[in-house]
Amino acid sequence: MRFGMAQKKKILIVDDERDIVKALTLRLQANGYHTVAAFDGVQGVFMAHKERPQLIILDIRMPAGDGFSVAEKLKESKRTSRIPILFVTGSPDRDAEERARALGARYFIKKPYDPEELLDAIRRALAFQSVDH
Repeated sequence: MRFGMAQKKKILIVDDERDIVKALTLRLQANGYHTVAAFDGVQGVFMAHKERPQLIILDIRMPAGDGFSVAEKLKESKRTSRIPILFVTGSPDRDAEERARALGARYFIKKPYDPEELLDAIRRALAFQSVDH
């Protein structure tokens, strides 16, 4: 582990669109976060257990398990149930936000998203998590 790495908050990005993952990774790393990525639902659940991030940014429409099934699996596990989830999605489903909140999502942001709005939601989710533990 490099010096100073311990203070960085780790964020798992789960999205099948590699360009979105790349853009989020660059923006988050530029703002002092450590990122790890997964590109489908199954990999997202695996990485959440392996990496134990402080926050998960989750897309809804993905192969191998949509964001809702990922969130359900994470909430069922003691290792991952308390990790805050921030949905960032282009899903056109009208009830998507309601479903996400029912699964415990802290924030729901639609693509295309405003980068500052996203960073603010991340900061608030991480601050809320710090108080929560």
